[in-house]
Amino acid sequence: MTEATTTTIPDPTAPRWSVYRIDDNGNVFLVANQLDREAADRMAATFEARGHKQMYWVEEESR
Repeated sequence: MTEATTTTIPDPTAPRWSVYRIDDNGNVFLVANQLDREAADRMAATFEARGHKQMYWVEEESR
């Protein structure tokens, strides 16, 4: 017997989010983009929890 699988298709009109970091010299870098808010927040929190000097944050992408 096989199990049915479902695929969720992302809403193309939903806001997309980017994760950024700033290093100790003030340089800003894009870490990831085109994420949903939950994934972006989770990624930023994961990097923050590692205890590096860099700061990570999430911003909504402009359309």
